[in-house]
Amino acid sequence: MRSPRATFFHYLARHRLQLVAGVCLAAGSSLAAVVPPRFIGEIIDSLGRAGTRFDEVVGLAGLIVVFAAIEATLRAGARYVMLDASRKAEYRMRNDLFAHLQRMHLAYFQHQRIGDLMARMTNDLTWVRQMMGPGIMQGSFTIMVFAFAVLSMLSVSVKLTILALILMPLASITFWYIGRTVHVRFERLQAQFGDMSTKAQENFSGIRVVKAFAQEDAETRDFARVNREYFRRAVALTGMQGLIWPSISFIMGLAVLSVLYIGGQDAIRGELSIGSLVQFVAYLYLLQMPMINIGWISNMFQAGWASLGRLQEIFNATPAIIDPIDPVATPIRGEVEFRGVSFAYGQTIVLHDISFKIPAGGSLAIVGPTGSGKTTLVNLIPRLFDAQQGEVLLDGISVARRPLEQLRRAVGYVPQETFLFSVPLRENVGFGLDERLTDPQLDWAGDVSQLNKDVEDFPARYDTMIGERGVTLSGGQKQRTGIARAVAKDPRVLILDDALSAVDTYTEAEILRRLRGVMRERTSIVVAHRISTVKDADEILVLDDGRVAERGTHPSLLERNGIYAQMYRRQLLEEELDVDTEKEEHERRVKASEESAPQRFRTRLGGGMGENA
Repeated sequence: MRSPRATFFHYLARHRLQLVAGVCLAAGSSLAAVVPPRFIGEIIDSLGRAGTRFDEVVGLAGLIVVFAAIEATLRAGARYVMLDASRKAEYRMRNDLFAHLQRMHLAYFQHQRIGDLMARMTNDLTWVRQMMGPGIMQGSFTIMVFAFAVLSMLSVSVKLTILALILMPLASITFWYIGRTVHVRFERLQAQFGDMSTKAQENFSGIRVVKAFAQEDAETRDFARVNREYFRRAVALTGMQGLIWPSISFIMGLAVLSVLYIGGQDAIRGELSIGSLVQFVAYLYLLQMPMINIGWISNMFQAGWASLGRLQEIFNATPAIIDPIDPVATPIRGEVEFRGVSFAYGQTIVLHDISFKIPAGGSLAIVGPTGSGKTTLVNLIPRLFDAQQGEVLLDGISVARRPLEQLRRAVGYVPQETFLFSVPLRENVGFGLDERLTDPQLDWAGDVSQLNKDVEDFPARYDTMIGERGVTLSGGQKQRTGIARAVAKDPRVLILDDALSAVDTYTEAEILRRLRGVMRERTSIVVAHRISTVKDADEILVLDDGRVAERGTHPSLLERNGIYAQMYRRQLLEEELDVDTEKEEHERRVKASEESAPQRFRTRLGGGMGENA
């Protein structure tokens, strides 16, 4: 497990040559910066001597301009080199963060707030880059200028230099106290920023629900409350950061006052020339910017280390589901078997001792009440989770021994809620494929999923942009897109997890009929609540409270008169009630139309007579 400090140096190490070059340029720039005060002192002393020629003063002034130009050029070069290195480090770190999150298991994301993860990958990473770039760059300038300025001050007056530096420990104590407080407050601010990002992300993702329940004002108040806390913490942090500059100005003012008082007396006694005193004060003011930078750099490093710590929490998280050490990559035919499988979310046991076997090319349907463990069961096949007890096998080999990529490419999975990306429909259907889908392949997948009939009405057919999360599609169209995506990858095992709940019964029957033809040589597992969806499966598994309560074919389960038969009769009754309700509604509309017809006739007749009159 790597520490934040190790991560910091790991990403900088690749660009060490750039950083060394930047430091060298910063050293040259700092050295050039301390030369002009010496020329200024010489100019002042020369003006006080008789016989000084004007061209000598102009020459010294010209040298001041030359060294100023050198200092500016080298500083610009150092900025470019070091900031470029920090941008490259940020680029690599962002890619590594994203890749690491892609490898994390599903349960990790169920325990994280997506808005907070987004805040870490954007806001926190920006602060880390500021620490790596401007922080190191300004730190280099500060150290170099401070060192060269102090050496130059010593060459002028050791006594005055010691006097000026006596106050430096006071500055160090001030920086230490403020820096420690800034670090704590910045961590709190970033945590609140994560809360605020999560709140906004959840609201935008669930905007339909918000509007359906008329909760716009309530959500606005909730966001304002979270934002108010962020504002309060930001003000507290800014207030503490704002103490840096006044503290530095006060300390520097004391230093200048002391130097002028003691140095002025030396100058009056003739122990120090006026030019040397001005030169020394110039060096002292040259120290002012490094002193100010110390506070700014301190704030930046405190914020950067706090942010790097939050990023390190992601890096240190280890995926629970990884490729096996000794993978078995034999071709997959599609035989699925569960042997005594049990699974729990924390302390809550969801599946109890599940055992069944589906031959390659066979079909299994899974039904049961809500919360009976149906979705959890099928999630174990592509290893979205791992069983804590028992074994899940594919062609007689544990799925834990198969390479993850081979396993998941062999399984076509359509979850309850189909997630669509904000890309053209073609790319959503072809998601996960190595090559772009051709039009014939798209038409075939769309024909099986009954998506083609809707695509004909889209402005650009399969090249139509569908918006974030498929916002422009209906629930049924989303589910059919998910089925087309699963079919297009030509899987050996197809899993439909209540993937037909949003389509009408006619479309459902047509999809199932076409899927039977497609899956003749493949294994299919269908999770559903509608009995009409599962009645033709080779075997039906009835789950209740995470246990296999019944199993068999549709006729045999009806004969048993158990849970499955009760579900079947209840659905028949609901369908009859729906039909009766539709019939009553139709008769009511017909009757209302018949009763209003004479009145409409009299109205028209009266209107006509009025016109004739």
